[in-house]
Amino acid sequence: MDRMILAIQKNKQYLSDIDGAIGDGDHGINMNKGFTMTREALDKDPGDLSHGLNTLAKILLMRIGGSMGPLYGKIFKTMGKSLADHHEIDATLFRDALNGIKDGMSVLSQAKVGDKTLVDALYPGIDAYNRSLEEGSDFKGALEAMKNAAEEGRDSTEDMVARIGRSSRLGERSRGVIDAGAASCTLLLGVMADTIIELL
Repeated sequence: MDRMILAIQKNKQYLSDIDGAIGDGDHGINMNKGFTMTREALDKDPGDLSHGLNTLAKILLMRIGGSMGPLYGKIFKTMGKSLADHHEIDATLFRDALNGIKDGMSVLSQAKVGDKTLVDALYPGIDAYNRSLEEGSDFKGALEAMKNAAEEGRDSTEDMVARIGRSSRLGERSRGVIDAGAASCTLLLGVMADTIIELL
């Protein structure tokens, strides 16, 4: 949680800059607001990872506007619920948490890979994690596969035309810039992967 919060705080300007190219330009500002408020809440009421994720989810759902607040709120609420009451997170539990996110997102959003949204990083990352475990990788290998696939998914959005959200109104003019949601999603998945690998 600490590193995720720091990553968003350090990258708030970058996220707003790329969002500003085809959107409102407030993605980094809103994400930074939500994560900084979470930092303040966790300083007063610390807990385990599930508690941290649930705290973040509540703040994003209730206090952050735009499309990203509800989407990320749902992602972290689902993950926090999956990890609750577990003292240790292994590769299988983390897989279940990731798959729960994908299931929840499919209900909340119509976005699919290729629409130029955070899903372009999220779904390939989750799929790569699952595939890596199925092929016999350990926890570290699966996390690395997730991180790499998310990065590739993020980069692929640069040549896409937005099909969902405000930027979809730009048509062809939305091509040529990385999607801000995919960028923040990749950042957060990468921080999770790197930190868990260090702990392993």
